Amino acid sequence: MNDFLTQRKEKLEDFKKNIRKKNTIVEPIDIPDGLFIKCDQCGAAIYEKALEANHSICPYCEFHFRMGAEKRLYLTVDHGSFVELDRSLTSVNPLNMAEYEDKLSLGKKLSKLNEAFLSGTATIVGIPCAIGVLDSNFMMGSMGSAVGEKVTRLIEHATKEKLPLIIFSASGGARMQEGILSLMQMAKTSAALHYFDQKGLLYISVMTNPTTGGVAASFASLGDIQIAEKSSLIGFAGARVIRQTIRQELPEGFQTDQFQLDHGQVDLVVHRKDMRKTLYRLLLLHQGKKVSHE
Repeated sequence: MNDFLTQRKEKLEDFKKNIRKKNTIVEPIDIPDGLFIKCDQCGAAIYEKALEANHSICPYCEFHFRMGAEKRLYLTVDHGSFVELDRSLTSVNPLNMAEYEDKLSLGKKLSKLNEAFLSGTATIVGIPCAIGVLDSNFMMGSMGSAVGEKVTRLIEHATKEKLPLIIFSASGGARMQEGILSLMQMAKTSAALHYFDQKGLLYISVMTNPTTGGVAASFASLGDIQIAEKSSLIGFAGARVIRQTIRQELPEGFQTDQFQLDHGQVDLVVHRKDMRKTLYRLLLLHQGKKVSHE
């Protein structure tokens, strides 16, 4: 009997040792960086390729992630129709600001563009238009001298060719590294739009996340039709700065797309998947043609 109990005890100890060994030896799992992306709105972990396939929209809460200029054009215009304008126009460092050249180089690398604004002509379901897109990957889509010049030249080209104009804005505002030269672009772009408006031409401004600062205070807010893409933050200064300045609590949802719609600052809030169809219908209306409700 004693031998039997001893054997059982030894087997039990061996079993416990094996369990401990299995629990302590853990094979490392190699998960590549960037495989999952956290949603800014609902916090869900989203598989990167699934997010890309869904036009950079969260599949759980439909939060719209930021989108580069080239991808934006791909989803908006007829494939193969885009002809770029002023590709070689780039920023310089007029004030000799430290590290500005490095930031410009990084912006070019991240956006694969020479500047934060991509502009040209294209067609949307066969309708010609002039179109420009700010890219938030290039120094947060900030407006310096080159961006302001490219926007102005696009407006002037649309005026000369009598084309409807569409600009997608995504910006942190004026580029502080260029000082007053950057702020001057607000007046320059606005003046070009005034002349464009006098010709009776159509300007559709599409504000995406975020549209703030000098861009929001100039050409982004001067459209004949103002569209906010879903999930967009739109305003001049940040909520924290405003709160500290006026020393008052701000309304709930302040500067969101729906807040802007409710207070008459935009005409439409449009889901990204509906943007091309919406722009096409507006262009048709401008031409005086019948629009299908399908």
